[in-house]
Amino acid sequence: MRRSDHDVSNTIRTTDLQQVAGEVMRVFHGLYDGKASGGRKGTPQGAGTPADAIARAFEDIGLLYCGEHPDYLPCDTEYHDIQHVLDVTLAMTRLMDGYERSRKVTRSRVSDSAPLPAACFSLGVVTALFHDFGYLRKRRDRRHRYGAEYTLTHVTRGSRHLHRYLPRIGLKRYASAGATIVHYTGYERRAETIPLSNTLLRRVGHMLGTADIIAQMADRCYLEKCRDRLYPEFVLGGLTKKKLPGGRTQILFTSGNDLVRKTPGFYINAAKRLDLQLARAYEYAERHFKGQNLYLEEMQKNVRYAQAVGDAPISDDMLRRTPPSTLTEGVEPYPKDIVIR
Repeated sequence: MRRSDHDVSNTIRTTDLQQVAGEVMRVFHGLYDGKASGGRKGTPQGAGTPADAIARAFEDIGLLYCGEHPDYLPCDTEYHDIQHVLDVTLAMTRLMDGYERSRKVTRSRVSDSAPLPAACFSLGVVTALFHDFGYLRKRRDRRHRYGAEYTLTHVTRGSRHLHRYLPRIGLKRYASAGATIVHYTGYERRAETIPLSNTLLRRVGHMLGTADIIAQMADRCYLEKCRDRLYPEFVLGGLTKKKLPGGRTQILFTSGNDLVRKTPGFYINAAKRLDLQLARAYEYAERHFKGQNLYLEEMQKNVRYAQAVGDAPISDDMLRRTPPSTLTEGVEPYPKDIVIR
């Protein structure tokens, strides 16, 4: 039986930063066979290698999320936590691996896809690790009590951070691209309007946006997390209602259970986004898993169950899986009285 703190293959504990980092590096070296260890020709001396950039990013994101960074408070968003970040990063790694392996020249087909350099691979990993960085609050923040209050602006905050951060880890030439690519995980811009002319980097963006969707929707505790963790974040972030013309207000979600009931509808829209705006990048997972797409299979299981429980009043025994807790001890994620079932 798949464990709640493990990935879709039930082999990697997605609450363990070191275990995920180890798997990412295993895939990296499997693709590049050590050839990238010396960096690309023209890499500034002291900038490090693509592998170094990945290792540094894992180290830094670990310090940030547990509150050991001098400038930022620990993560307090239970849904958008370190497990989600690591799960997305693992999915992104697998999609890039599938992309690179599927474009290899065979006897019967010559791929017209551009090769993915090691530095681009590391860019994909780093943007995945930092795609939800914008939920973290600065220590001097006196305006916001909770990270979820940044829901509507977290992608832009993360983009600005990546633009500053990428040069520090030897990826200066990708600073602007990385700051743009992270917008593929947001909904404030349609993917086709994101200003990125480079075809390969745009494909990396498609994979990042795809990884963000498939990783969370394939989580074994996805429905429980939607009810108990995502809904409170929506309340704090202002996503449970919207203003209509004439000053009227439309209620989008009345409770965590209502969010679960509407999951099948969200899946339909997500599927359209995956197919049209993100150009079916999820298909690369099949190449990684040698013909099976574990992410789509687990997503569909969750949606089918959401459809089943949505036909009747949702009780605790219908959604009884217990998601792992990853927040630093003593961190209060949100006011308990906004958890309405």
